[in-house]
Formats: sequence, structure tokens, C-alpha cells
Amino acid sequence: MAFCRGFDLARKRLLRRKLELTGKIKNKLKLKYKLKYKLQPSGRSALPGANSNSISSRAGARRSRVPAPAELELGAHTKCELRPLPCGTTHQPSWRRELPGYPRFSMPYTAPTAPTVQLALDFLNLDQALRTADEAVPAGLTWIEAGTPLIKSEGLAAVRALRQRFPAATIIADMKVMDAGRTEVEAARKAGADIVTVLAAATDATLRECVSAGRHLGVAICADLAAVADPAKRAAEVAALGVDLVSVHTPIDQQMQGEGEATFAALSAVAAAVSIPVACAGGMGAETVARAIASGARIAIVGGAITKAPSPRAAAAQVLAAIASGTIATAQGHASPAASKRLGFDRIREVFAKVSTPNLSDAMHRGGALHGLTNRNPGTHLCGPAVTVLTTPGDWSKPVQAIDACRPGDVLVIDAGDDFPALWGGLATLTATKKQLGGVVISGACRDVSEIAGGSLALWSTKVCPDAGEPRGVGVLHVPVAAGGQTIRPGDWLVGDGDGLVVIPAAQVVEVANRAADIHEREERLAAEIRAGHSLATVAELKKWEQR
Repeated sequence: MAFCRGFDLARKRLLRRKLELTGKIKNKLKLKYKLKYKLQPSGRSALPGANSNSISSRAGARRSRVPAPAELELGAHTKCELRPLPCGTTHQPSWRRELPGYPRFSMPYTAPTAPTVQLALDFLNLDQALRTADEAVPAGLTWIEAGTPLIKSEGLAAVRALRQRFPAATIIADMKVMDAGRTEVEAARKAGADIVTVLAAATDATLRECVSAGRHLGVAICADLAAVADPAKRAAEVAALGVDLVSVHTPIDQQMQGEGEATFAALSAVAAAVSIPVACAGGMGAETVARAIASGARIAIVGGAITKAPSPRAAAAQVLAAIASGTIATAQGHASPAASKRLGFDRIREVFAKVSTPNLSDAMHRGGALHGLTNRNPGTHLCGPAVTVLTTPGDWSKPVQAIDACRPGDVLVIDAGDDFPALWGGLATLTATKKQLGGVVISGACRDVSEIAGGSLALWSTKVCPDAGEPRGVGVLHVPVAAGGQTIRPGDWLVGDGDGLVVIPAAQVVEVANRAADIHEREERLAAEIRAGHSLATVAELKKWEQR
């Protein structure tokens, strides 16, 4: 029994000693904690991160835990500093302040005081986008956008790749958020974006969620005013909701209609309606950036004028020089001088003189081609709106009368049932040449080919024969006709070159011309990459797009 009592006393002593040591350890830890976070002589405080969110910092930096702005209770003793910016700083919202000794928001964005060029990478293939950016950025570009097509094709891996490749740049994720604002802004931020775009046409609820998420995570929100009925009014509304900048954007499909001039009228109104920075997008290039800045834009978003140029670095330097000088520049040394500007109907022939019929067919989703006709005067270029004639085989009365009904530049299209005998010859060719027609297209036969080949008139026909018909006068003008497997209506445009003939519906002629120019410019860029050592298969990433 005595032994048991002694054992119990020893056990109780050990337990008491253990409890005393535990209390001392706890007291030491509390003291160390207080010493670590007490106020320093400079008046700065170091705050522990509690209830925070993880955000991405610059390439190679570790992830930090940062509390939401609303969770930071700043006393009068706390000193806050603004982040320096190379181009200077203006007003910074209070939630972007940074606490010394505390993890920073990894966001270089502040309202720029000087005009800024934003490079828009609207590609489908990431490797091609990165190659183009590698060439263009050294010219002095500091804002790089992962375009909407690139993000939809490659996902947010495109934003991650740009952040890794250009750690010091401002990276914009052109998400065009329309719903689920918090989720999409958070995803873009985690991928490394500094600015995320949301459509101004989205609901106010979505815009508030984007702004709230942006402030919580340290990412700026840009409201894109595309397709907004009253851009100035909506810009004021989204600015009141807390977005950091707005973008006056003429969408590419609208540009193809030749409506680019509407951009500048809207830009001036929006700039007058808000105090936050205004960006401008839609056909910007060396020819238009100075005008955009003069109209109130702080950021010029430039895409194709740089990315489709044979030398992106030279094109970027030209855009920067145009902004610096404030004057309109001429795109010199590029195969596509109008790459940044879409033209209207008044300059439609200028576009058709530059593009090829394959470009035009591609612009119409591989359509519009006329088959079975041959140019009887090789080397000539056919271009113009159609004046149509429906007649019988060999009856040359109505076709010859139709020459007098044409205006200079018109293309005479004759439907003679794709049959013999000839209804056109040397004398009709001479008359059409004197009238300065844009060309002649015959679904039927012609003759006197040697005379035709010696002149300047482009003449296409399905057949050639020496015998002619009689002028019976059977037929009618200005009606739909058939030629080469296509229906051609009065006013439709025809273009012919060494590859063949295409017909373009009159209502779509401006759009098709501009889309063809866009295709031509992209092909020039692909050709430059192939000359630099890449193959077409690798540039187009054909394996990636194989259907399995």
C-alpha cells in the first residue's frame, strides 16, 4: 500500500510540472507574437493575414495570403504608400494602397497619365500569339492583351503563358464577362491577369460582382461598351458602379460593314462623361491612334495593324511614334498599308485591286466562285458591278445594245444559255473598251480571240467558236441571270484575276471586301513566318485542329 501511495504522489508531481511548463511555453509564444507584430518606431504596423485569399504575384514569386480590403482596419497610426509607376501616378482608389511590411497586391495598374498602347493578341493559336508578341513587345509595348479568341481557343493558359513570358507587363484578360462575374474574374486573376474586361451590356449585378471581386483580389475591371445603345450614358453608369476604366469598342463584324467612323463620335462623348481612363478599340493603327488620343482616349488598343504586319516590331514602333508625334502616320514598308483601316463603299475598288479572288471566296465562306469560264485576255483584271442581259444563243442584238446602257467600270454579264454560236466578237470588244467597261462575262460563245487578247478589256466566256449568230433582238436587260453555276443579279459585283471569277452580292460588297482584306493581311503575316523558317503545318498548328 505504501508503495502505491508513493507512486501516486510521484505521478501527481510529474503532471503538475508538465502543466507548469506548458503554461510557460504558451506565455513565451504570446510574448513572441506580440513582439513580432507590435508597432515600430516609424509608426508602421505589420498585420497578420487572416481570412485572406491567395493571389498570384509576379513570375517566380511565392503565393501570399492577403486579406480583403474591407478586412483591413487602418488606424491613424498606419502609414500607407502608393506603388510607383514608370509613367507617373494619378488618383489611386484607397483599396489599392499597400502596407509596408505586408504582402502586396501584384497589380501594376494605375490610371496612366500618358497615352498607352495595348497590344491585342486575337489569335486562335497560342504559339503564334507568343511569337508575334516576342517580336512586337521590344518596340516599347508594356500592355499585352490575351484576346477573346485566344482565351476561348486556349483557355486561361494563354494568360498564364503571357504572364510567364512578360513578367513586368500589364496583362489584360479580354474575358468579355457577361455573367458569373466573381467566378470569371477570380479565374483570370489566378491565371495572372492585371485587368479583366466585362461587357458593359451585362447586368448591374454582374458588374458589381466583377468590381467586388476585383477589389478583393487586386485586379482592375474594364467595362467594354460594345453593342451599347448609348455608350456615354452607360459609361457614366458603370463608372458609378466602380469599374476602373471603360473601352469604346467597335466590334470587328461592325468594322467590316465600314462603320469605323462611329468610333470617334462615341469616343468623344464617353470621354466627356467619365473621369476614369477611356480605351479605344476597333481598327486602331498608325493611321488612327493619334486621332483616338485627340478624341479623349488614354489607351489605344491595337491588334491587326501590329499582329498581321510582316514585321510586328516595326509596326508597333510606327504606332508608338504616331502617338508620340500626335500626327497621322503612313504605314511604310508593309505589304498591307490599310491593315488597320476598313474602307467604305467609296473606296471599294481600292480594296479589290489589292485582294485576290481566293481571298474573296474565303471571305464568303469558300463561296461565290464561277466555274467553267476562261479569260480570253490573260493578265487583265475584271472588276465592277453587273449589268445583266438574258438572250438566246448567238443573238448579239441585246448584248450590243447593253453596252450603251453601261457606265464606265460596269461589268456586262450575258446569259446565252452556255451554248453556240458566238454572240460577241472584235467590234463589240472595241465598243466596250471605248466605253471603259470593267469587263465582260459571257455564259456562251465569243470569237475574234486574237483581237480580244490584244486589248485592255477583261473578257471571260464559256466557249469560243468562229461562227456567229444573228441579231434577232430576243432578250431582256437588268434581270437575274445564270453564269458559271451562280445566279447574278443587277448590281452584284464581279471580280476576276488569274485564279478565276467570283460574284459578290450587292448588299454584302463592303463587308466581303473588308473581310478579304483582313484575310490577305493574315496571309502576309503567315508568309513572313514561313520565310523566317517555320513550316505552314507548324504555323497553322494543323495537328491541334484535326477532327478525331
